[in-house]
Amino acid sequence: MKLEKKIQLKNLEHNKEVVERLVDENLSGKLDTYLQRMDGESVEGTISLVLEENKIGRFNGTLNVTIDGKVFHYEREDFKKLDDLVNHLFDHLKEDLGKK
Repeated sequence: MKLEKKIQLKNLEHNKEVVERLVDENLSGKLDTYLQRMDGESVEGTISLVLEENKIGRFNGTLNVTIDGKVFHYEREDFKKLDDLVNHLFDHLKEDLGKK
C-alpha cells in the first residue's frame, strides 16, 4: 500500500514533531490491522490532517482520508489538548474502517 501523509499546521508549527509522531503512532498502532486488510501494490491512500489553534487557545482539526477510492472525512473543534484531538480523529477512522 502506498500511503501519502499531508500534515498542515496553522499557528502550531512548534508542535510539528509531536503531531507527526502522533500520526505515525495512530497509523502503526491503532490502524495497522485495518490497513493491512486493504494492503496491495495497487492500493493507494492519502491522509490529510489540518490542525489549528483557535482564538480561545483550543484546537480544531480536520482529517480527510482516501483509501482505495473510499473517502473518509472527520472534523472536530474546541479540544483542550492537541494529542486528544489527533487521537480522537483517528479513533473515528478506525471505527469506520472496522465497519467495512
